[in-house]
Amino acid sequence: MDKPAYLTKKYVNWLTYQVVGASIEVHRYWGPGLLESVYEKALRYELKLRGFRVESQKSIPVPYKDILLDVEFRYDLLVEGVLLVETKAVVDMHPIFEATLLSYMKHLRMPKGILLNFHVKNLHKEGLRVFVNEYFAALPEE
Repeated sequence: MDKPAYLTKKYVNWLTYQVVGASIEVHRYWGPGLLESVYEKALRYELKLRGFRVESQKSIPVPYKDILLDVEFRYDLLVEGVLLVETKAVVDMHPIFEATLLSYMKHLRMPKGILLNFHVKNLHKEGLRVFVNEYFAALPEE
């Protein structure tokens, strides 16, 4: 999970644009109505086709005082070691999904995250939320 030395806001924003484009491609192909796991695997494949390094379903360490808790936190996708992507295929987006992504970003020290809901008619308008945090704010512009 090494972050590139060239990590800038400009790079992370460009990467976000690329991931959103790949997500829209997957949504155009399938449309709404499938399981989350189908969209996640298709998006992982689409991103790899486009030349991106993608990790999926890796455990997130959760430290508490002097131990690591034995919990099963797993992110959906991590793109180029800097952009977390959580996929959903649900009728209603609950605030807990945002809270979970923000928590994962904090634990992994990731500057940006994308929450995608593929169970919508228009992914770009209805099913896309992008989040940044203090790690993004601390990045150089270029």
